[in-house]
Amino acid sequence: MEEKLQRLKTLMAEVVDLQAAAAVLSWDQQTYMPPAGAEERSEQLATLSRLIHLKATAPEVGQLIEDLLPYAETLPPDSDEARLIYKAKRAYDKQTKVPTDLVAEFTQVTTLAQEAWVQARAESNFAHFRPHLEKVVELRRAYAECFAPYDHVYDPLLDDFEPGMKTAEVQAIFNALRPHQVDLVRQIATRPPVEDGFLFLRYSEKKQWDFGVEVITRFGYDWKAGRQDRSAHPFTTAFGLGDVRITTRIHPRNLVSGLFSTMHECGHALYHQGIGRNLRRTILADGASMAVHESQSRMWENLVGRSKPFWRYAYPRLQALFPRQLGNVSLEAFYKAINKVKPSFIRVEADEATYNLHIMLRLELEIALAEGSLDVQDLPEAWNSRMQDYLGIVPPNDRLGVLQDVHWSAGLIGYFPTYALGNLVSAQLWETIQRDLPDVEAQIARGEFADLLAWLREKIHQHGAKFEPQELVQRVTGSPITPEPYLRYLSAKYGEIYGL
Repeated sequence: MEEKLQRLKTLMAEVVDLQAAAAVLSWDQQTYMPPAGAEERSEQLATLSRLIHLKATAPEVGQLIEDLLPYAETLPPDSDEARLIYKAKRAYDKQTKVPTDLVAEFTQVTTLAQEAWVQARAESNFAHFRPHLEKVVELRRAYAECFAPYDHVYDPLLDDFEPGMKTAEVQAIFNALRPHQVDLVRQIATRPPVEDGFLFLRYSEKKQWDFGVEVITRFGYDWKAGRQDRSAHPFTTAFGLGDVRITTRIHPRNLVSGLFSTMHECGHALYHQGIGRNLRRTILADGASMAVHESQSRMWENLVGRSKPFWRYAYPRLQALFPRQLGNVSLEAFYKAINKVKPSFIRVEADEATYNLHIMLRLELEIALAEGSLDVQDLPEAWNSRMQDYLGIVPPNDRLGVLQDVHWSAGLIGYFPTYALGNLVSAQLWETIQRDLPDVEAQIARGEFADLLAWLREKIHQHGAKFEPQELVQRVTGSPITPEPYLRYLSAKYGEIYGL
């Protein structure tokens, strides 16, 4: 059995290596590749995805897994080896349902769609992106059919990002959240608006970049195992545990957009940099799920990065960089400004009170696209209609509306719900952190993050993908994913800011 386990690990390591090579090409496409390279890059990535799928679904892999399942039953249930075998079984069963040709075609189509989206977004021209998105949706529906029968056509798409979760479960959580968040936004709307005009003066892009670098260095981002670059849409990618890269985008007239994007992506990167080296080059060297991943990015971005304790430490440093713009702005005024609640067009720049409404909108649209009840050609109109219903505003153009996110060009239909689920998990974890580290806010106010990061390393990061997401959240917080801590967090924070 030990020999068979070692053979399985060897075969899986080869798959992981090829996936890392593909990730390098994808990262390069979104950062430095010239636009004319898109067609050949799509072919290169399609070739790699074909090889990855063939290796991952080879009969030898399946036979090794079947031979090892009885052995796994004899091992401690939480051992790396047992979890590895069970995780390999689940992945193999999923991947063998999908034809290799479909995998390769999907990779080629989404690579070209990425470049089309970049151009369409720059020009605010949905018509340029539409044929690419139509093909992406067609391929996602074909992928879902590989798993029929299902409870809902969206289930297989969601499962790729949140293993084991069903569409009905997400809808139930969102249905519980929606009235509370809508009511909170309505209450805030009755209060005097917060002044935030000073955030939108002209700010040096280099100084913004340097400040963001200083902040995430303080958080614990390991620059020997990563780097930061610019991209049209911020993202994090990993080529291994020793090479975890982030990107951001800086706006000269929006001080906090790039900073909070940098914090957000740093949260993802800290998670991956903290995975136990014992899981290296295995299927377990990943996050438990995207909701757990997003809990880390949203925690560092919001529960830390938008908190008053953090800015007690960081604001004097920011004022010193921008004395003309911020010299006469108090800490309290700055704190309220970065937490201002106002319906806005761009998801990644939305405040915490309205953010989940952006996600609910996207979930409804994705479900409709998967079901076939919404055609891609009607997406801009449907988007604008739901923006009116949820947030009371209508985007003036497609760049600020339907074209703002990179996810659909990458074929990541099923991903969006994990952002809202990540918000919930982050608040659950934070309540547990405050019990275990009662002085955590005092530490943050001193610019000290080592204990917080060490807690996350022990409870979350080191385990990688060993545990199912609900299982992990239950182990750490004592309950599965639930909205109550997040609602308590929002009520307390915005009650204080707006005097509710």
